[in-house]
Amino acid sequence: MTMQPARTPEQLRRHYEIERRLADRLRRSTREERGHLYSEVYDELFRTVPDHPQLSWRADPRIRAARIEKHLRTIERFLPEGGTYLEVGAGDCALAARVGARAGRVYALEVSERIATGAPEPANLEIVITDGRSVPVVPGSVHVAFSDQLMEHLHPDDAAEQLANIHRALAPGGVYLCITPNRLSGPHDISRCFDPVATGFHLREYSNGELAALMRDAGFAKVRSFLTVRRRTVTAPIEAAVGLEASLRASGTLGRRLARTRLGTGLLGSRIAAVKA
Repeated sequence: MTMQPARTPEQLRRHYEIERRLADRLRRSTREERGHLYSEVYDELFRTVPDHPQLSWRADPRIRAARIEKHLRTIERFLPEGGTYLEVGAGDCALAARVGARAGRVYALEVSERIATGAPEPANLEIVITDGRSVPVVPGSVHVAFSDQLMEHLHPDDAAEQLANIHRALAPGGVYLCITPNRLSGPHDISRCFDPVATGFHLREYSNGELAALMRDAGFAKVRSFLTVRRRTVTAPIEAAVGLEASLRASGTLGRRLARTRLGTGLLGSRIAAVKA
């Protein structure tokens, strides 16, 4: 796999200044304003930062293929043949299209038309542009919902509402697979180069404990962590991840340094499998 060329300090600074300005608009916005603002700020970001990593990944088929294959192994562990799949924050829909070979129906939700431009559209895939909270699919119809690097982009006031809507969309026994970076090892957005906490489009980074509480409040009956290694996905009690966070947090500066190592980031990364009763 090839890596994208490193960006210059000037490129990083420009990206940071644009993203922070746009993120501040989201942080200050009202609920009504965010109904259209998510789409506006992301469209502007990708228009004005053409070297954004998310756009670069799309340009390299090997990077995209590796990410897709890893996620496919996880999703296939939970998705029945011919089931309905919902991807929240589907990006270019490449993953959703691949899942469509197994699923009977696929919903790909996005807040930005620019991100989804040129996405593949097999017959069983429907692209839906949303306001960042609503999940306009048939209630109780989805077997697996999936998001990767999404929760941290939501305004904190919108997170609980979106989770409740995902829960409503799931069929009984359906699972929401949520992957999001852990706050203890962050920040994980462009502000990592400049600030001690996330100030860019990661409007809030969460701990495993906070995510578990949000999932339970949304109505999920069972919350576990998961990990996919060498084509096998295993789940474990979320309490193990929460306990690791607590130990590192209690260790102060040393714990934070350990959390930001490659091993620490891998162990702490929030990968939640929340099941609807």
